[in-house]
Order: sequence, then C-alpha cells, then structure tokens
Amino acid sequence: MASLEVCKEEKFKEEPEEFTLDGSVDWHGRPAIRAKSGRWVAGTIILLNQGLATLAFFGIGVNLVLFLTRVLGQNNADAANNVSKWTGTVYIFSLVGAFLSDSYWGRYKTCAIFQVIFVIGLVSLSISSYLFLIAPKGCGNESFQCGKHSSFEMGMFYLSINLIALGNGGYQPTIATFGADQFDEEHSKEAYSKVAFFSYFYLALNLGSFFSNTILGYFEDEGMWVLGFWVSAGSAFAALVLFLVGTARYRHFKPTGNPLSRFCQVLVAASRKWRVQMASNGKDLYVMDEKESSTIGNKKILHTHGFKFLDRAAFISYRDKEDQKGGLYNPWRLCPITQVEEVKCILRLLPIWLCTIIYSVVYTQMASLFVVQGAAMKTTISHFRIPPASMSSFDILSVAIFIFFYRHVIDPLVGKLKRTSSKGLNELQRMGIGLVIAVMAMVSAGIVECYRLKYAKQGCPQCSGSSSLSIFWQIPQYALIGVSEVFMYVGQLEFFNDQTPDGLKSFGSALCMTSISLGNYVSSLLVSMVMKISTEDHMPGWIPGNLNKGHLDWFFFLLAALTTIDLVLYIACAKWFKSIQLEESYEENDESCSFKILFGMDNNQMQL
Repeated sequence: MASLEVCKEEKFKEEPEEFTLDGSVDWHGRPAIRAKSGRWVAGTIILLNQGLATLAFFGIGVNLVLFLTRVLGQNNADAANNVSKWTGTVYIFSLVGAFLSDSYWGRYKTCAIFQVIFVIGLVSLSISSYLFLIAPKGCGNESFQCGKHSSFEMGMFYLSINLIALGNGGYQPTIATFGADQFDEEHSKEAYSKVAFFSYFYLALNLGSFFSNTILGYFEDEGMWVLGFWVSAGSAFAALVLFLVGTARYRHFKPTGNPLSRFCQVLVAASRKWRVQMASNGKDLYVMDEKESSTIGNKKILHTHGFKFLDRAAFISYRDKEDQKGGLYNPWRLCPITQVEEVKCILRLLPIWLCTIIYSVVYTQMASLFVVQGAAMKTTISHFRIPPASMSSFDILSVAIFIFFYRHVIDPLVGKLKRTSSKGLNELQRMGIGLVIAVMAMVSAGIVECYRLKYAKQGCPQCSGSSSLSIFWQIPQYALIGVSEVFMYVGQLEFFNDQTPDGLKSFGSALCMTSISLGNYVSSLLVSMVMKISTEDHMPGWIPGNLNKGHLDWFFFLLAALTTIDLVLYIACAKWFKSIQLEESYEENDESCSFKILFGMDNNQMQL
C-alpha cells in the first residue's frame, strides 16, 4: 500500500504530461503526443465527417420508400418491407467493418476504405437514375408514376444501393469508436470529453440528416431524384476528403488480431477440462505476462465469478506444464484469464443487446410506416406541399434540443438528487427510460391514425391526402421517438463502448448497429405476418395500399404492447448484468498511475 500512496501523490511539477496514457499511437506508430494529436481538434473533424456522411446516407434512405413506390412501382407493404430489409442490411455490414477494424486493418484504414465504397455506390445510383431509372423524364412525383424497368436496370439499382449499404454499414461503427479513440480515458479532462463525444456524435448524425429530411426530401418528393442523389454523392465525397485531411492529427490503436479465434480457444480449452475440479479462490488460474499475451489491449480484465465453466480454460493442469514449449502454453488448451473474461463480457452483453432489438423495430417505423401514414394525411399549407418524409425533421430537432437539455439540466439534477459522486443516470437506466418513451410514441402514432381514419374520405380510390387531418398531428410521435433516441441510442453507444474489452471496441459499436439491423428485419417479418393473417377471408389487411381500408392503428398498438413486454424483460436483464472489471486506475490532479492487479506489468505502469 505504501507504493500506492507514493504513486497517488506523485506530480509532474516541472514538465506537463507529454504522451497519452492509454497506449494510443500516432500515424507513424510512435506514442501519441497529447498536445499534437487527438482531442477536440481531431474529434471535430470526425464530427463534421459524420454529419456530411449522414447527410449523404439519409439523402437516399429517408425517401427510399417513396422511390420504390413512385419510381419502381411497388405497393406500400412491399416498399416498407424492402426499406426495412435494406436498412437491416446496412447495419449487418457493420459487423464486417468492426471485424476488419478490430482484427486486421485498424479503425483509420477501415473508415477510409468503406467511405470510398460508399461514394462509389452513390455515384452509381446517381448515374443509373439519370440514364434509365427516371423514365420517362419528369416521372417519380406524386402524380406521375414511372414506367416499367428491365432486369438490367433493376440489377443496377440493387447493386448501387447494396454498395451504399456496404460502405455506410462498414464505416458507421468504426467511425464512432475512432472518434472516441481521440480522447485519453486515463486523463480526467479527456475522459469527460470522451463521454460527451458520444452525445455530440449522435447530434452530428441527426443534424446531418436534417438537411436530407428537409431540403433534399422536398426536391425528391417533387420528383427531382437525380438532383437529390448527386447532392448525396457530393456530400459523401466531401466527407471522405475531410477525413483524409485530418490524417496527421489522429490517434490510433493497433488491431488486436482475430477475436473469433480467441473466443474459440476459450470454448475449446474449457471443454477439454470439463471434469477438472478447481479451487474456489481462483489460485490456479493462468495470468499472462506481456510476452505471452494473446491480445494487444492496454488493460487486463479482472477475474469474475460468473460463467464458472469458462474458468476451466484458464486452469493450469499438469499436462499444460508438460506441453509447454519455449515458455509458451498451447492456446487451445490454456488461455489467460483476461482472454476468458473477454468471452464473459460478450456473453453478459448479449441479453441487454437482444432487448434493444424491439426498440429498433419502433425506431424504423419513422422511415417506413410513419411516412406512409403522413402521405395519407393533409400535407398542404395554402399552396405549399409538405413532403411526408420531411416530418422526421421534428425527430431531429427533438434529439438536438434534448441532448443539450439532458446534459445541462437533467444529468446534473439527477446527480444532486442521488447525492453520489457519479453524475446522473447510468447507461442502463437511460436505455430503460428510452423503452418507456418508445411505448408512448407508438401509442401516440396509433391515436393519430384513429383520428386520421375518422376524418378520411372512405370512397377515394387512393389514400394519398385523403384525410383532412393535418400531417402536423404526427409531431408528437416524431418528437417522442427523438427523446427516446437520446436515452436509448446515446446510452447504448456509451454502454457497449464502455463494457467491451479494449480489443473489441468497434465490435461494441457494431452491436448498436446490429440491433438496428435486426430491428429492421423483425419489422419486415412482423409486417409480413400481420398482412398474411389480416388478409385472410379476402380482407384488405391492416396495411393495404389504401390505408383508409386498413387498420394501421392496430399495428402501432401491437408495437406498443410488444415494447412493454420487452421493457419487463429488459429490467430483469439489467438487474442481472455485471459490469466489466478492469485493472484499477488512480488519478489525481490530471495525472494517472495505473496498477496491474494481475501480476503483469507494462513499460509505463507500476506493479503492486
């Protein structure tokens, strides 16, 4: 303990800290100098990059359901399903980006490569729309439908949007983690900035989509699809150039190798020793030293008592000692406890992650059924027509306003009420509140649909603009979704980034994206099931082409009920969850001393 007190009292009085303490390096692989790298200079570049890239992505995504119905001639249910599947594909590709980032390429290279793919996809869509998709010229607005398309033309369309899905999906989780890398969590001021970065990152994402949902949404709704697509392509190219400009300023972490092999090693090693009798105090567990380390993470993970079967992978048997060669153990028979704890961390995250999928089903309705509902309402003010997709601007404004309100009002207030050193609500509490508000949003959408049907013209052949109820009655459901996002998605980004080991940070961000992906797939499946069941006996179904003959309100109330059930399960999982236990850090006056509890020691760290 004496050495602990000495280290805690140690201060750099004459010279300030020069290098970062978290193990980050510069472009040349040398230890990063704090004053010349990272921080808000690099963070701001990444935020601007995110805003421009989001503008480009939502320039396609926000009106895709209308493009499919007006240009490609699909019906409402099919178009909503295809948008959900496409959005799900975008986020499935986030796992590809996270895997390459954490394992081989590193975050910078992964971001650059997938942004190039993103730009290629947008340019391809712009060219194909100009040459043959928007045919005859001027089609694609509400009153002028486009003609049929050949297999080649449809193939070019699907190739383009899948390149967009691959580029944006692989880039998104990596850029979020790369932005957080620019702040040293071992430094008190930068650690606080790192937490704030996730809020501003989500704010940049929403502000970027604001232009898409308003200006671009208006042009595309009027049939100027080619102009909207070229603006998106230009924005993505500008984002790529801006990202490359900041190259010399970024901080980097080296990739840690294939995590799948590490996970498999733990499972195989534990299975081989399933009959082993272990001591309860954990004395026989293998703790790696620096040379034997199978990971490059900067922090070791402390042993926990959950998933005890996996601890057998770290049990040192007589056979392990006999098979030892050159001071190294066979990794398929013996794994260090930190490697075992990596697997435990992911297993503990999975129930929480599964509970976020239903929320994403609610969230995805903004890009599909909310737009379809809005198109069936009164969308005109005098002679000006409001594009239904542009109503998501109220979601964006809600997010922007509430992020600042939460950080500067709610967070400090809750901290005072709790009377603890920690500020405000923790991530799990915020995600639970997000689910509660999501239920309120679906109830609001269902009530609006009830009144829309009440004021609808029942005899009209099509449902577009057939109700006298103003589209502005959708504002509450969009605003509630926005508030729930601040609690759910910002909390989710912070939670998964904080609770994943150092070598799996991009994977943590990818979990957020993948929950959105599966939410879109579940939404598509749910719509298909509802339509199949509700159209029996020649009934029009809940979501027919003419909404006035359906019951979209019942579908929204169904989502509210499913989210309520999900909330109950989430509360149970949150109570069961145990946080990751890292080696302890002690900090005083912005100076940090880290201590290896588990026998290992890095060059810049002391050992108790």
